[in-house]
Amino acid sequence: MQRFVDITMTLQNDVPSDPPGYEFKIEYASHKDTLPILTRRYPGLKADDLPNGEAFALETVHLSTHNGTHVDSPWHYSSVLEDGTKPRTIDEMPLDWFLRPGVKLDFRHFEDGYVVTAKDIQQELERINYTLQPLDIVVVNTSAGAKFGTPEYAESGCGMGREATLFLCDNGIRVVGTDAWSWDAPFKYVAERYAEDHDPSIIWEGHRAGSATEYCQVEKLRFLDQLPAHEFTVSCFPVKIHGASAGWTRAVAIFDDAEMEK
Repeated sequence: MQRFVDITMTLQNDVPSDPPGYEFKIEYASHKDTLPILTRRYPGLKADDLPNGEAFALETVHLSTHNGTHVDSPWHYSSVLEDGTKPRTIDEMPLDWFLRPGVKLDFRHFEDGYVVTAKDIQQELERINYTLQPLDIVVVNTSAGAKFGTPEYAESGCGMGREATLFLCDNGIRVVGTDAWSWDAPFKYVAERYAEDHDPSIIWEGHRAGSATEYCQVEKLRFLDQLPAHEFTVSCFPVKIHGASAGWTRAVAIFDDAEMEK
């Protein structure tokens, strides 16, 4: 029997999922609130004429393409690739990237702000006895996942550095994901490192790797601890927004319940 695990965060007011300045807002209109909209459409229509005296529920959402669980496109990372060409926007990405076998790297033991290396990935792949295949979707389970919904969430978890990101890309990976706020280490820790030697190459280094090889990343995933290490499928098709740097996704992991017994 197949099991479906929703690995997408819920958009919900007043649940911390972004640092200050990045918040979103949902406005709710009730079935009664929308009565004037409906009655204006049909002259002579009264509330008493409608079932329960109601019109319809309606929500207005104010958010950026990087709120909620979303897929970043190469256009997010830079306006030009290292070969001089223009990176693709989210509506230009090949759909076959987003329904693929999944692999989970369990990095919950790394401290907040740690920058994952290629060696770390190799060791984890050896631990779970898995060899990466081209177009696998690699998701990273960090310590941030357990802090979702708290003010500490955005500053929690390890980050994936340039070396680690390019290692994945060199192995044919084109879609990655994390349950942390960002693919990179939290801003707080990068700022501390930058203050020491003012090396700009460490700023957004995982993202910037996308200028060398186009890849997409899914940020703010949920419940990765419920997934097996591999033998599951990830579906994470991004919403098609013209010329956009990202698109929201309803990410889902699908696997046989029997796999969890292994």
